[in-house]
Amino acid sequence: MSNSVVSLLAVLALAPATAVDQPRPHAFDRVELAQYTFHSRIVIRIPRMLSERHERAERPVKLEEKKGPKCVPLTMLERAVITGPGSIDLLLETGERIRAHLDDDCPALDFYPDLYLRLPDDGMMCAARDAIRSRSGGVCAIKTFKRIVEKR
Repeated sequence: MSNSVVSLLAVLALAPATAVDQPRPHAFDRVELAQYTFHSRIVIRIPRMLSERHERAERPVKLEEKKGPKCVPLTMLERAVITGPGSIDLLLETGERIRAHLDDDCPALDFYPDLYLRLPDDGMMCAARDAIRSRSGGVCAIKTFKRIVEKR
């Protein structure tokens, strides 16, 4: 055998012995970090009232728009009523009515019975930020909110 082969065999014979003699690291000596990112999309379905029969009073009520909030908490949202091609009334649990004025290039929303909204991180539906979506894929940006009150 050549001298280099004998040297290699000697190194290989000693290698496991040196590995056993070294102390093993503890489980906490080495820290590994990992990052997981979850992407989810939560969509809120807003039931739409098809008619306002149960809301009609014995006498006609005149309504007017007043300055509205910048954002509406989604936990308070109960129903929606399409009041025109560019507006939707949001009925809140408190009985308050907020009119959402939509963008001019809004496709028709009255074909399907429900409206959809992607759940924002803060749980608020805000004007100039969020959009109402139809089941057909139409997206209508919310321009402003107005409070609807009985005219005196």
